[in-house]
Amino acid sequence: MTLAPFGRLRNGREVQIATLTAGGLRVQVLTLGAILQDLRLDGADWPLVLGSEQIGAYEGPMAWFGAVVGPVANRISGAEAMIAGQRARFEANDGPNTLHGGSNGTSAQIWSVTAASAERLLLRLDLPAGLGGFPGNRQLRAEYRISAPATLELELTATTDAPTLMNLAHHPYWNLEGSAETSSHWLRVSADALLPTDAARLPSGKIAPLGADARDLRAPRRMNTLPPLDHCYVLARRPRPLAEIATLRGARGITLDLASTAPGLQVYDGAGVSTAPWPGHNGIPYGPFAGVALEPQLWPDAPAHPDFPSALLQPGAQFQQLTQYRLSRTSLN
Repeated sequence: MTLAPFGRLRNGREVQIATLTAGGLRVQVLTLGAILQDLRLDGADWPLVLGSEQIGAYEGPMAWFGAVVGPVANRISGAEAMIAGQRARFEANDGPNTLHGGSNGTSAQIWSVTAASAERLLLRLDLPAGLGGFPGNRQLRAEYRISAPATLELELTATTDAPTLMNLAHHPYWNLEGSAETSSHWLRVSADALLPTDAARLPSGKIAPLGADARDLRAPRRMNTLPPLDHCYVLARRPRPLAEIATLRGARGITLDLASTAPGLQVYDGAGVSTAPWPGHNGIPYGPFAGVALEPQLWPDAPAHPDFPSALLQPGAQFQQLTQYRLSRTSLN
């Protein structure tokens, strides 16, 4: 593992970049937001995730690209929730709602490197009580691990000293072809239901069986044949042992098989991606559909829906989520 300077934020804090090389993969992770900045597979000369070489991009339109988002990923309706009988109020950074923990969420924080080797990187983040309105002094860990033949694992854990909300999620945008957009990718998701949303992209509280729904992805579908996607697919009613949940396949022979312990998978087609003026790995700004986000997580806006898997984290308990990205290559063209 190598650790090198990446740049400085506007507040002067230094961001470092860690490079892991093992098991057919080269992985680069920023201390800012525990961001997966780049991912390369042996034999393919293009990046598999969207990212930038410029630190300014991550203080602008790429703030969530590859980041560990939280402490509560996705949206909290009305930017408030009841926690242990007390009403907590959060930053409203998405209209009247809170998105990805607000502007001081985990993606905006500098994580500390606590252990590292060629195939492992352990990052730590301590969040003080009250930051962003969330109670509890919290200790978070993000551990990236590489194993042969070409598997990347990310384990997220968190503890607290007071009741709080916790729903960490990893937010990479995938493009397995190095192309301008993902229209020729094929996507499969092992879910027979999803959470319908309203105009603010908040779940209605219903669980909709997919059946004949055009968003049914139990059989692989080409991305350019799908309706707009920014939905949480229902994988289970609670966190569970590691299970296969999705497959993404590009036209150049690269396949991503995704497994997770999370009970939900947010799928976002990237329709709103626009990183101008900041260039991506391809040297130009990313535009709409440049990547597809696959985000294992608890179901969004859980505090507003008592029948959803709970996002409440109590002292003495541990939030834990394991996600596995298994990459393979058949033929290149």
